[in-house]
Amino acid sequence: MVRHVIALDVGGTGMKAALVGDDGELLHLARRATGRERGPDAVVGTILDFAAELHAHGAAHHGAPAVAAGIAVPGIVDEERGVAAYAANLGWRDVPLRALLTQRLGIPVALGHDVRTGGLAEGRIGAGKGADRFLFVPLGTGIAGAIGIGGRVEAGAHGFAGEIGHIVVRPSGVSCPCGQHGCLERYASASAVSEAWAAACGDPDADAADCAKAVASGDPDAVRVWQEAVDALADGLVTALTLLDPRTLIIGGGLAEAGEVLFQPLRDAVRRRVTFQKLPAIVPAALGDSAGCLGAGLLARDLLDRTEPGSTDLDPTDPPEVTA
Repeated sequence: MVRHVIALDVGGTGMKAALVGDDGELLHLARRATGRERGPDAVVGTILDFAAELHAHGAAHHGAPAVAAGIAVPGIVDEERGVAAYAANLGWRDVPLRALLTQRLGIPVALGHDVRTGGLAEGRIGAGKGADRFLFVPLGTGIAGAIGIGGRVEAGAHGFAGEIGHIVVRPSGVSCPCGQHGCLERYASASAVSEAWAAACGDPDADAADCAKAVASGDPDAVRVWQEAVDALADGLVTALTLLDPRTLIIGGGLAEAGEVLFQPLRDAVRRRVTFQKLPAIVPAALGDSAGCLGAGLLARDLLDRTEPGSTDLDPTDPPEVTA
């Protein structure tokens, strides 16, 4: 019998999952589409069915079912109540996902925000391992952040901690869906760079990866677009490190795949902006797109640590009755 947990990372279009042993070994990997084109109720149903299949796989192939589960989801997440409050890409509101999964599986379930969960993994077993204070910033379609403190990730009083993408770096600038103008993610996300480069080069299909390649080859228009994004990112990061004083700043997401094309000018830009602040180590993320799934496994392990014999926590296998 191999004791293990279920780790499930839910994205906008797809889900990644694993069964993880006590020693961190990945016993089983699986993927599944969310089915969001069928509506939010269908997405919730798909998650529940996928988790049940993983539970059954563990019982059939490892001698016993999983002893706990961790799930990471996008959007606004009330981790304390176990509620997926809102996700624009999935269309759901106030889904009691932890309770639904607990009832379906009969085991303790932890629910986390996707970026904070990915940050937890990067902080404990990835690029931030050993750092008592870190900030994880993935640069993807948008920009978010995870604030690592002493081995955990801070969610904030209302679950909004780390939303660095909505720091205003260009007052009176481009409008943002959040209602503000000049937000960082409107200038320095992978999607923002893609949009700017497509306009600059006249190719509507060009993206941020194409821009990075053009920068490496010395294209002046690409260098201009790239530097504008780097400058905006540096402005936002310096604001964040002024407030948080992290020891390590971890940059991930699609834009980080440009490697030193991003990191060299970014380190220089941040260095030029700091005055009294301590300059953190600025490093690339180490876990790639597996960070969320690995972090979900860590959430499940942490939950077990709090609920095993000797713990004073309430038993999460007995939640209030809910309906889908």
